[in-house]
Amino acid sequence: MNLRYTLAILLALLFCFVAPLRAAQAPPNHPTIKVILDTDIGDDIDDAFAVALALSSPEVNVVGITSAWGDTALRSRLLDRLLCETGRSDIPVSTGIATRTRTKFTQRAWAEAGPSRAHGDAVAFLLDEIRKNPGEVTLVAIAPLTNIGAAIDRDPATFRKLRRVVLMGGSVHRGYGTTHTPEAEYNIASDPAAAQKLFTSGVPIAMMPLDSTQLKFDEVKRSLLASISTPLTDSLQVLTAEWQRNASQTTPTLYDPVALAYAIDPATCPTTPLHITVDEKGFTRATPGTPNANVCLEPHPDAFFHLFLPRLLNQKMAGSQTCIERKP
Repeated sequence: MNLRYTLAILLALLFCFVAPLRAAQAPPNHPTIKVILDTDIGDDIDDAFAVALALSSPEVNVVGITSAWGDTALRSRLLDRLLCETGRSDIPVSTGIATRTRTKFTQRAWAEAGPSRAHGDAVAFLLDEIRKNPGEVTLVAIAPLTNIGAAIDRDPATFRKLRRVVLMGGSVHRGYGTTHTPEAEYNIASDPAAAQKLFTSGVPIAMMPLDSTQLKFDEVKRSLLASISTPLTDSLQVLTAEWQRNASQTTPTLYDPVALAYAIDPATCPTTPLHITVDEKGFTRATPGTPNANVCLEPHPDAFFHLFLPRLLNQKMAGSQTCIERKP
């Protein structure tokens, strides 16, 4: 009886929650922003949800996606398959600098079944797009910053013509989980030298650190996604299952989608101007000085989920070709 009562309550809450979310639409006459995503998709599952949010948002013109860190060639292959499944193979994918990593590629099986294609150089692509669109491109950096550091080294003047960088990275007052002590966050600590270059580049930075990005995609919210079936939601379900199995985790933390949501609507994560310095271990510290970043220190979960969920629930993207490579 207790179990039945609990299930009834959950179903009632689910019904009350999903109706307004499905009715929610993007605002009329919304401006379009040019976005390049730099992502280490394939390890944690939050990158896949960030890409899904970008594809599902009419305000976002995805100029291109660059793969970063670790096995960047396989990351590009995963992106190719996701874009194929959703009918967005028009979006160019470029492969970033490959590195050594100890992080497990949890979604390897899904990626390896995707199409095998040639890709251009991510750093060259990023700089070329900035040259073509000076002052217009928002770079959403949701991976270790190796590609970004290389772009700054290669052409700092062009890099400064970015509109801004929206960064998922760092830790100001809060560490992982419920720890209220700053930690060296993964994206920054993986390549502190590249992060130092970014924070001294002069480009406007919106920083989404651990303080504001640890929003849980709990079972009730995930059940909303399971209530529909589109190529995008089906892909996300499989990718999430692979991540859960290979990472031995159950509940995704939506670090990276918080950064993408901010790029769409800054009201989802209001910021404070701070001067951020990065040390050699990857700690990001607020220190005296002229602010070089607008930092979101407090999450606004309701604003985030009311942007995030309706877009995934309302999108109807579908590919028109076979997205799995046939083996001889």
